[in-house]
Amino acid sequence: MAESPVAVYQGGTLAQQALSSAPEGMLIAPIWRRIAAFAIDVVAISLLLQMLTRFTFLGILISWNYLVEDARYAASFLMTWAIFFTSLWLYWKYTGRAYGRSLGQRAFRIAIVHDNGTLLELHHFGPRAFHKLRYLVPVLGWFFGLRDILRARSKTAEYRTSIDVRNHTVAAVDWSLPSDTRLNLK
Repeated sequence: MAESPVAVYQGGTLAQQALSSAPEGMLIAPIWRRIAAFAIDVVAISLLLQMLTRFTFLGILISWNYLVEDARYAASFLMTWAIFFTSLWLYWKYTGRAYGRSLGQRAFRIAIVHDNGTLLELHHFGPRAFHKLRYLVPVLGWFFGLRDILRARSKTAEYRTSIDVRNHTVAAVDWSLPSDTRLNLK
């Protein structure tokens, strides 16, 4: 006999179905919001660095032919990439410490919380920011990003990226969190 066209609803939100420790009513942020927030953060910091360097930063950042030129050019290319990574790491770390999330995440109403819905302590933002840098590594970053997009859409991965799993976090929709947690998110 064919399967029944009627499915039994298990109840609870997606977060509660995926994570047993999720508070009642917590919703997991959709992956498109997470991608957009990440892109806004990277573009904002890149534009800031571009303006601070009188519009030369991005030109050097994407000029791979500097590596085959004189050692001075190769050093400036590598230093530009070091500044790029360091700036983004510092941005994600300290906006996380100040606001509990980056400004892009704040714009898209994403809150980064522990598996059980509690806020992250200050020492969690540095390692989390460092792990996000993997998406910016030329060529390999796309593979890391695609893998994590697929993980964030999978119920078996509990709708979490590898960064979330490693840091024991969840990207939740901020208005779906318990009121005491929501009040502490600035």
